[in-house]
Amino acid sequence: MKNTPSDPIEILQDLIRCASVTPLDEGALGVMETLLTKSGFTCHRLVFKQEGTPDIDNLFARIGSTAPHLCFAGHTDVVPVGDANDWKQPPFAAEIRDGQIYGRGATDMKGSVAAFAAAAMDYVKEQGTDKGSISFLITGDEEGPAINGTVKVLEWMKKFGHLPDHCLVGEPSCVDQLGDTIKIGRRGSLSFTVTVEGKQGHVAYPNKTDNPVHKLARFVDRISSTKIDDGNAHFGPSTLGVTTFDVGNPATNVVPARATAKFNIRFSTEHTYASLREWVDRYIAYVKNEMGGNWITSSSEGAEAFITEPGAFVGLVQDAIEQETGILPKLSTTGGTSDARFIKDYCPVLEFGPTNATIHQVDERISVDELKATTRIYKRIIESYFNT
Repeated sequence: MKNTPSDPIEILQDLIRCASVTPLDEGALGVMETLLTKSGFTCHRLVFKQEGTPDIDNLFARIGSTAPHLCFAGHTDVVPVGDANDWKQPPFAAEIRDGQIYGRGATDMKGSVAAFAAAAMDYVKEQGTDKGSISFLITGDEEGPAINGTVKVLEWMKKFGHLPDHCLVGEPSCVDQLGDTIKIGRRGSLSFTVTVEGKQGHVAYPNKTDNPVHKLARFVDRISSTKIDDGNAHFGPSTLGVTTFDVGNPATNVVPARATAKFNIRFSTEHTYASLREWVDRYIAYVKNEMGGNWITSSSEGAEAFITEPGAFVGLVQDAIEQETGILPKLSTTGGTSDARFIKDYCPVLEFGPTNATIHQVDERISVDELKATTRIYKRIIESYFNT
């Protein structure tokens, strides 16, 4: 017998079969638009463009017109599959083997999109929309540069009066078992490039050269061995990772003209971009005062740290998860970045989704049981949100 339209298994299989590797859509948003339109949602396809970046197709769908307004945010774009021959099952066939649904995006994050769609459609069918509004913000640019996706959809939502009161992002947040983790924030990310210029020359005549490698090595050693902070109640200590140290010198008897290092800082709410730039500048000044040199520094902002403080919304989601799984989820801020970093500027935001053991890997998959359980959790969240 054919599954009902609100069955998350069928929805997920339809989504996986769309080879929507960023920035391609390949029909994935159409799957969602068709489903949600049939359930009474008003859908808007939003294509955003910017010179030098790929055009991105996005979807905003809403049912109801009053508060409270709960938004589910997710993405249907996926990372490349790598060598398809390494997969046990074809990456875009959505085959089920031994209770597992295989395919790129099964957990990151077409599984969450399918589960929340099924939960929302069932809720609307059973209880209507008299108590508020449900919406979907689905982008095709989360795994890419994130320029023409969630950022611009949020601007559009603000312009046309669609900003939600709360948002749930379906990123796969759980570590060992479904329900063990909710993300209530994320660390910030700031990258630096530091170059020291010197004077090239023969290594045997150091008085005729100015070696930039020694200066940069001193700086890298000092800054990488210094504790940035001790963290706080919601974040572990900030970390600094040196990712490259380049001289571009194939010779052993030549002092190079310049040396460059790159590093990234993952930081807590104890810091901002500005405070960390000042911190790095101080260490450059220390070494420059000791050893001299011409120093050139640049930085690239990834994301500011943020936190959604525990409260009614966090508690509601925790309760729904515990009622379904028997597990009280840990509140976490670990991991990289997500589109929640943009949403937090508009409303409180949490991240909850399935386990993340196979994301971005060969043979990415989600179990049928976990997909169904995720759907039940989302249904409880929706019911609690509009009935509490």
